[in-house]
Amino acid sequence: MREALFVKQNSEKWKAYEHSPATHPDEIADRFIDITNDLSYAKTFYPKSKTTSYLNGLASTLHQSIYKNKKEDSNRFINFWKFELPVLFYTYRMQLLYAFLFFTISASIGVLSAKYDDQFIRVILGDSYVNMTNENITRGDPFGVYKQTSEFPMFFAIAANNIYVSLLMFVSGIFLSIGPIFYLLQNGVMLGSFEYYFFSRGLGLESILVIWIHGTLEIPAIIIAGAAGLVLGHGLLFPKTFTRFQAFKQSAKDGTKIALGIVPILLVAAFFEGFITRHTEMPIWLSTGILGLSLIFIIWYVILYPSILSKRNHPHKNV
Repeated sequence: MREALFVKQNSEKWKAYEHSPATHPDEIADRFIDITNDLSYAKTFYPKSKTTSYLNGLASTLHQSIYKNKKEDSNRFINFWKFELPVLFYTYRMQLLYAFLFFTISASIGVLSAKYDDQFIRVILGDSYVNMTNENITRGDPFGVYKQTSEFPMFFAIAANNIYVSLLMFVSGIFLSIGPIFYLLQNGVMLGSFEYYFFSRGLGLESILVIWIHGTLEIPAIIIAGAAGLVLGHGLLFPKTFTRFQAFKQSAKDGTKIALGIVPILLVAAFFEGFITRHTEMPIWLSTGILGLSLIFIIWYVILYPSILSKRNHPHKNV
């Protein structure tokens, strides 16, 4: 579509958004989603035009209005997870995809390395952990490590560690996105070698039914934290129509929201690991049910729901 036609089709809507402020939180969210979609389209096809600059400013104004509207105070907490965080997932869907690919590729490297090098697992997981797990397998309790500490101390220790690691991955994005890539690769290799270890001992299916009770939430949250770090570095690397400082300021704000937004997911994962994973003899239907619901939630909230929001009240564009 030519820029003139794009402007003609949308100019009245943009003027209405600019001169007729919305007061209801849902309406503000819908407008913000709509404008960010227009902005994404303009950046793709008219990256250096005045239209793109104009939409940048309008999107920024709508973004700020979400926080300046004091009538929203009582619902701001809910609206963040209901609207703003999913919109950020959609806006930065490419960073999420890159983080997923980095992690998946590195997990594959971990599997292959563990398969062809007998000592690789010990290098990655440590001799003490491997020796302890071997002893647990001999005793008939391969996942006994999850039973060594009582529930509450284990929950708090795991939650604190996972939140620390996730925030570290995000903050490391300031080094031109190199930090998150490093941590994604490191964690991916660790997971790949870890899973191969149990599969090589004939405990693959059992490891999935036990470990992934919490891992189905924990691993995607770590990947999202890596994506938040990529968002942080994105502003420095690709400022586009903004100044580099403006782009970094916006990417830092958005990345922070993503990194903090996954904290509840990390807390639930830590709860599962501290209180539920230890019950290794639970019925298969129960463990698969927890796994399935967790996976459905992640796919819905991070991928499907943001896409649905992005299309709400948004006119179809033909290129």
